[in-house]
Amino acid sequence: MKNKNNMAEKAPYKNKQHKLLIAYVLGLLAVIGFGGTLPVTKIALADFSPEFVTFARSFFAAILAIMFLLIFRKKLYHEANLQIFIAGLLLVFGFPGFMAFAMQTVPASHGGVVLGFLPLTTAIIARMLTEEKPSLLFWCLSIIGCIIVACYIYFKSDEVGHSGISAGDIFLVIAGLCASVGYVIFGKLSRTTPGWEITSRSLVLNLPIIIIGFWWTYETEYSTPSLNGIMALAYVSAISMFLAFFAWNVALAWGGIARIGQLQLLQTFATLLISAILLNENLDAITIITAIAITVIIAASRKL
Repeated sequence: MKNKNNMAEKAPYKNKQHKLLIAYVLGLLAVIGFGGTLPVTKIALADFSPEFVTFARSFFAAILAIMFLLIFRKKLYHEANLQIFIAGLLLVFGFPGFMAFAMQTVPASHGGVVLGFLPLTTAIIARMLTEEKPSLLFWCLSIIGCIIVACYIYFKSDEVGHSGISAGDIFLVIAGLCASVGYVIFGKLSRTTPGWEITSRSLVLNLPIIIIGFWWTYETEYSTPSLNGIMALAYVSAISMFLAFFAWNVALAWGGIARIGQLQLLQTFATLLISAILLNENLDAITIITAIAITVIIAASRKL
């Protein structure tokens, strides 16, 4: 009888651990998808303006969102529509818009390391807006991780041609803050509503702004883009703007906003690797050592 009780007690624990593992896998896939956004955006900017890229990626993602909502017969009304709309403003326009402007002046790899502060800001905002209460050790690891990324930025700044803070860095910081607040709102709502639905609704609710912006920023020369430009725009529309958010929202809901948010530390290095592959940007020993250090911190934070 005692063994049966022990098995019953272990079952919920195993289910919880299994769910957490899935959350980390989905979060990692989302981070890889997001990690390609900076270098792929830089490729798209060879054919399009940053304003058009911002609205075009949202426009095509909104078409996918409408299809999904119709297939699953979801009504437009939702009790959290206002929160979804606000989060949409931050993640549909704020983050990609400022990021696209930044990519005009700084390398994608540089942008990746500057956005390394995302996990800490996401955790802080999550603490302010939700009931999550990470441990002191968790906070210490988060701060150490961000310090490592900041040191990386400092030592690599001369190599990217910016000895101090540039306009591109400021745009990236603003973009990161927009993303952090949006992630927290989406993560909180995804506890009661599927992540794909939240993402879809945010795009549909912002569709009037998207259409106006798409029309306003469109130029006739955009009708004959290069193949690379088309593929880049398709990526940031379908992956960065839509599918990756599905996985990310589920991960935040299942694993906790602050804890899963730590995976964003890996996004920096996903961006660096993809930048090296697509743009031939430098990937040296310092970058690899820093990536290993950050990975260790994330592994340790999983236990807290």
